[in-house]
Amino acid sequence: MKKAILMTVLMVFGLSLFSGCAMMTGETTGEHIDDATIYTQVNAAVVKDPDAHYLKVGVTVTNGEVALTGFVNSTTTENRLISKIRQIKGVKTVKNLLKVQKE
Repeated sequence: MKKAILMTVLMVFGLSLFSGCAMMTGETTGEHIDDATIYTQVNAAVVKDPDAHYLKVGVTVTNGEVALTGFVNSTTTENRLISKIRQIKGVKTVKNLLKVQKE
């Protein structure tokens, strides 16, 4: 009987520890956006852009911070890409290292 009570107490204590970890971050399981998801969405935005899809644009994502490298054909394309990327859920900042390539 004592063993069953002890096991029950340990289970309740263990479950409360695991649920507390999610509360500490302020995010639920479904709200967490990881860097791989952001990376995929940023690359999709680049590919879908009518002017940037054929250009070499590098993307890195670290803790929600996106860095863009490479070349674009105009400042209009550059500004449009940055605007689209800032709207992606989970993106905290966008570091623009793009260079405008003169034709």
